[in-house]
Amino acid sequence: MERAASASGVAASRPGHSGLGLGGYAPPAGVTDEMIGPDGRLRPAWAPLLQHLAALSPEAMSRALARADQYLRDSGVFYRQYGTGTSTERPWPLSHLPVLIDEDDWAEVSAALIQRAELLELLMADLYGPNRLVAAGHLPPALVAGNPQWLRPMVGIKPRLGHYLHFVAFEIGRGPGGDWWVLSDRTQAPSGAGYALENRVATARAFPDVFAAQNVHRLAGFFRDFRDTLMNYRTDSDARVAILTPGPLNETYYEHAWIARYLGFTLVQGDDLVVDHGRLMVRTVSGLHPIDILWRRMDGDYTDPLELNGASRIGTPGMVSALRHGGVTMLNALGSGVLESRAMMAFLPKLAPLLTDAPLAMPNIATWWLGGAAERDRVLADPQRLVLSPALDTGLPFDSDPPPVLASSLAPGALAGRLARDGAGLVAQELVTLSTTPALVEGRIRPRPFSLRVFLARTAEGWQVMPGGFARIGATEEATALAMQRGGGAADVWILSPDDVPAVTMAPPPKGPFRRTAPGALPSRAADNLFWMGRYVERTEDMVRILRARNMRYAESGRGALPLQEAMDALLDDYGVTPGDAAIPAGLIHTLSLAVGSAAQIRDRFSTDGWSALTDLEKTARRMSARVVQGDDAARALSALLRKLAGFSGLVHENMYRFFGWRFLTLGRMHERAMAMTGIMARLADPAAPAGALDLCVELGDSVLTHRRRFSVSTTRETVIDLLVLDPLNPRSVRHQVDHMTAQINELPGAARHGEYSELGRAMLRVQTEVATATPESMTTDALELLGERIAALSNLLTEAYLR
Repeated sequence: MERAASASGVAASRPGHSGLGLGGYAPPAGVTDEMIGPDGRLRPAWAPLLQHLAALSPEAMSRALARADQYLRDSGVFYRQYGTGTSTERPWPLSHLPVLIDEDDWAEVSAALIQRAELLELLMADLYGPNRLVAAGHLPPALVAGNPQWLRPMVGIKPRLGHYLHFVAFEIGRGPGGDWWVLSDRTQAPSGAGYALENRVATARAFPDVFAAQNVHRLAGFFRDFRDTLMNYRTDSDARVAILTPGPLNETYYEHAWIARYLGFTLVQGDDLVVDHGRLMVRTVSGLHPIDILWRRMDGDYTDPLELNGASRIGTPGMVSALRHGGVTMLNALGSGVLESRAMMAFLPKLAPLLTDAPLAMPNIATWWLGGAAERDRVLADPQRLVLSPALDTGLPFDSDPPPVLASSLAPGALAGRLARDGAGLVAQELVTLSTTPALVEGRIRPRPFSLRVFLARTAEGWQVMPGGFARIGATEEATALAMQRGGGAADVWILSPDDVPAVTMAPPPKGPFRRTAPGALPSRAADNLFWMGRYVERTEDMVRILRARNMRYAESGRGALPLQEAMDALLDDYGVTPGDAAIPAGLIHTLSLAVGSAAQIRDRFSTDGWSALTDLEKTARRMSARVVQGDDAARALSALLRKLAGFSGLVHENMYRFFGWRFLTLGRMHERAMAMTGIMARLADPAAPAGALDLCVELGDSVLTHRRRFSVSTTRETVIDLLVLDPLNPRSVRHQVDHMTAQINELPGAARHGEYSELGRAMLRVQTEVATATPESMTTDALELLGERIAALSNLLTEAYLR
């Protein structure tokens, strides 16, 4: 195929193509298209990708797209979509075709955005320093002081490293003439860099051959250099670099956890932190540890309820004080949200020559702040192709800005009234006609408007631009449909080089002989969630075993009276579960959802496989609850669920690093199992228990074969007590759990000092001694109930010692 073939020629020259319909590809008149040049011919960079697509059968195309979608599902990539008072986790809306940009074009984009980043840095330094621009009349005082993101307590606080901005993003678009324009500035807590890398992995899985042959610039070097820069910023080698997240309910929490895991940083929430003598510290199971670098991913005013926003429940009291005393470096500096206001864009073209001695290399879209009479009169005189938008940052979730209002759509009187009433809170901007890029729409390639989010990170060598980013693709031909909250998609961006692109990895260059680093301390909140996740998963397994035993007897009884029904229902009642007519009761699903909720709090410490296995467990249980009826079908379904639970436990525990995180997860499982077995034995091994109760004990303890091999007699109270309470070799016995809990607690920080046990250690030793010295005869029902109380009390002691 010729390098400059027409779009229709591509389709016509491939009679066996997959029916993508390139012949119908027609960008709107007067709009620049990324694939088709002004002469109507295919841009050369797109030829390899289109040749590959044209050669795919419909089945092969479906498989290629499915590979990308499956990767995103397996990785748990999502964003939170907000509605009226609700929020929903939605799958990441990948637009499968990448946007292709030539390396030379990208070099111009990069240079222009670096200049803009430096301009914003200088503007930030003035606003929180001498404030000469306002004093000289270059900026209206109301525009700064009236912005809620201008944080007065930060005035005069100079960043410890000398820079206010370290990680910024710009939304850019290409206009009808083919030139790039800045649509918005993101300086507060830019989102999307992690999603950009996930887009890259997913798209490369869909089209691996094309990706390998196209000389696409890699993204790993951008993240590696930024990580190494932050690590080198530390003033204390024992201090940490942390990412501050608002928590799992934030719309981009997945990305926060992903970035933390990818870069090896600690993910923290506001209540994980405390300011101690002017220094920021994180609460860990080992005590307080210093945080030297804090990458902020939440709005600045929420970080400190003491000096900034008193209504914040997600901040850290004293955060501003720590910054004032140089006790932490924050990226980006608090107050940087003031630069994101649309109104600021109205003044940047005039500020650029003042601060950088050069005009803007990449202009932003024409913007007028309507706080002045002259600007309002201009809109009233010529409202055509002008849109009205909020002047300040809306504070809405990621990608949720409201669509602008066309000024000419308002009656002259209504427009004048709105400008007079709300002018200081509005900007007028020229209506943007964005360029289009190919997108797959119902199996056919169609032009769709797009904008590009580009990320810049400050490194030791200066600003570095990510060689890519992610493109927001319109759901329709309307440019206002770009937002993913309104059905738009996100696409990878390939920066193409004419030469071979070297492979880059996250590995730093070698510096002397290898030295194993000590594992990082575990934040108390993470330990708490690991402990309770272990408990919830084990509790779910206990319920499944009881419900399976109940349904097996239900099937055998021919729907008559169930043997031991009252005893099994009493056990389920202890868990807050009422079987009723449901094979999978709501109480079981609720407990499993609590396990998922705990895991969601620690996504940065939880493997992709572990997360997929756990969420699959919950989905399976929900499907079963809707389809399965009581009896044999329910028993078989519960057996399948039990196998999935065992698979999850094996996956996590066999692959998890044996340090504090694993210890707390293990303690949660063993504590729950010990309590459950003690409760079962107190009820079913009681001398007054109904016939068959002892056999049910052995069944619920998953020890039927072991009992047959150990004891040649039928079940007796003594054999059951010995096997399920006192036998240290039975992984289901109370003794086994207690012994292993003791071993794990003894490995925790502060468990014993100079031979003296902590309060938790002493309580654990008393329980272990009691079980180790007991006999089947001494383990009466009262003794079992007392033992259960003492085991339950260990959870409170553990919480007091490590989890608060």
